[in-house]
Order: sequence, then C-alpha cells, then structure tokens
Amino acid sequence: MSIFNKSKKKKRDTVFNNQQSFGIWLNGDEDICVAGYTSLDKNPEVMTACHRIAQLIGSITIHLMSNEKNGDVRIVNELSRAIDINPMPTMTRSHWMETIVMNLLLYGEGNSIVWAHTWDGLLRSLEPIAASRVQLIEDTLNPYRDYKVLIDGQTHLPENILHFVYNPDKYYLWKGQGVTVSLKDVAEGLRQADATKKGFMKSKWKPSLIVKVDAMTEEFSGVEGRKKLREDYLETGEAGAPWIIPAQQFEVQEVRPLSLSDLAISDTVQIDKRAIASILGVPPFLIGVGEYNKEAWNSFIQNMIRPICVSIAQELTKKLILNPKWYLKFNVRSLMDWDLKTLYDVYGGLTDRGIVTGNETRSILGMSPLEGLDELTVLENYLPLDMLGMQKKLNKNGGSND
Repeated sequence: MSIFNKSKKKKRDTVFNNQQSFGIWLNGDEDICVAGYTSLDKNPEVMTACHRIAQLIGSITIHLMSNEKNGDVRIVNELSRAIDINPMPTMTRSHWMETIVMNLLLYGEGNSIVWAHTWDGLLRSLEPIAASRVQLIEDTLNPYRDYKVLIDGQTHLPENILHFVYNPDKYYLWKGQGVTVSLKDVAEGLRQADATKKGFMKSKWKPSLIVKVDAMTEEFSGVEGRKKLREDYLETGEAGAPWIIPAQQFEVQEVRPLSLSDLAISDTVQIDKRAIASILGVPPFLIGVGEYNKEAWNSFIQNMIRPICVSIAQELTKKLILNPKWYLKFNVRSLMDWDLKTLYDVYGGLTDRGIVTGNETRSILGMSPLEGLDELTVLENYLPLDMLGMQKKLNKNGGSND
C-alpha cells in the first residue's frame, strides 16, 4: 500500500512540475493541468455529434428495391421486414442501427461488425458486436488484401460477417481507421478548457483588495496579528461604512482579478467545437455553436448522412441479398428540411402534370391514401391520361355547348 501511494505521489509531482508556473499562477494550490489520456467517447462534443448522426440514420426507413425495366420498384416481403423492422429480436430497428453507427464512428474506430444468424437458409437476426469483442487480424499470406474477424476469439471469414467501414486505413484498405487521430488534439484542448474553467471558478485566491502593512511591526507579523488587524480596521458593523486606518502603516489598493473573458476560454472553446464539427461533418449548431441554418442542415444530410447510409446499404446488399435485381437503400430524403408548403408546391405540381398520383402526394405529406386517387391525372378537369383525347372541346364536330 505504501509503495502504491508513493508512486502515485511521484507521478503527480512530475506532472505538476512540468506545468508549475501555469498551475500556481492561475489556481493557487490546486493543479488544474490535465494529465493522462481520455478516450474520445468521454468527450461531450464528440459524443454528441456522433450520437446525433447515429440517431438520424437510425430513424431512416430501409427500402428493399427491385431494378425493373421501367424503373426501381419498392418490394415489401419478409426479407424487407426482417431488415427494416425486426433485424434483432432484442432491439428495435432504430436502436439496432444506432449501435452499428456508434461502433462505426467512435467505439470501433471506423469498423462495425454485425453477425448474421441464419436457420435453414432463412435470416433470423443481425447481431451487432461490441467493438471490445472484435479483433481484425491480417492474413499472413496477403495482409493487404485478406483478413479474418475474431469475435470473442472465434475466427470468422469476412464473407460471413457484415463489416461496415468508415475512413479506410491507408495501408490495410479493408480496415477503417475512423477519425481518432484528427480529433485527438482538439478533444484534449476542450478537456483542458473545461478543467481550467472549473479550477478557476473554484479558486479561493481571487481577492478584490490588497492591504499593504509594515511587516516589520511585530503586531502584524503573525497570523493572529493580521486577523486582529482585519477585525479592528477592515470589518465594519454597517454595510458601506468607511474604513478608518492609520495612514503611516497601511496602503490599500484595488485589484481586479482575471476573469474567464481575460483568459479567452469562451473563444477557444468555440473554435475547438467548430473544429470538431468540421472534422465530423456536422453543423456547428448540433454541438452548441451558432444558430440553426436550414441550408447547413440539408447539406449535412446530403454530404454526411447520405454517404454513410450508402456504405451501409451496399454492405447489407452484398452480403444478404441473393437476387441480382434487388438492393437495399435508405430513404435519406425523409430527413431533408422541407416545410409542408414546399412539399405541396412541388408534389402538387407533379400531380397536376400527371407525373405522380394523388395518393403518392398524400404519402409524402404524411396522409393516408384515399380510394380513387391512384390514377395519373392532369390539370384539365383532372382526367385520367388515357382519356385526354376524349375531351369534347377537342372534337371539331362538337356543339357550341360542348
């Protein structure tokens, strides 16, 4: 026990001495200099940004599509239900996808593993594996191309496991590397800023006045003497009452202590938060910097959320879909910030021109379908397309009232 305490004290002394001038000047007898390594999942800004991305992707519907002659058609069957509604018996679909994306961006450092369980050739569940349970081992013969996946020490071939990758490694291209290196320095800066702010607010060495006394006077050389001085001359019975002090022995000066504004903590934090937002590809307002911006949000959906969704959908399609005409895709468009008026103007115009049906427009607006609105119509009396030539006004033989 004594050896442990001694080594711990020695380590703390070493850290303190390296930052001695900063620690003592700012916070007296408290060392506020941050030491040691903190993982990115302990940083509030990084966690907030990654979790927000995971939540958004978890909320998107996954469509099973079929590539047909006249265009892609959505398919609804047991396979689409297994992937989009019930991929894991003990999780909701949203929870399942959030887990995959958090492993991908943060916990797994660019790698997220899902174990597909089948029974008699049918898909039963897609189990996300915690990053701490996974090891990616390079193949001895061709380490730059082939590898194996170890789950709890059990070996699996890559073709039998869903392996989602973010930001491929520059050497082992089959493996992701995440954004750990880019975020490390910025995250440490935010951690230090938070420690500085807390240490500064707790500091007791922030006097507003300094009273100079003659230290050679025996009466004021000890603690009790100085306490008596304060009680006799500086403490008054009424608020605002003047002090009466001997002019030859005392000199009073006002001191304005440093504030957080003087240390530029707020500006530094904002810069670091914007740097984290830029590296992770999220708008700064998602982590508490600036105000909401519609254009920035839509750009975030298209340039950050959509590529991740495409990558996940491609891996799911490659490993799970046998029919060459079928594929999976995320309905990313549902996350775009379009108000109802914009949607009505766009899809209402498409309905008037016979491009979409009334029920398709109602679906976009979040409304239930109605009977009779599944035909394509045009603005002219909203006739079906195949009846446009039957309008009497186009018939030259028609009467004046036709």
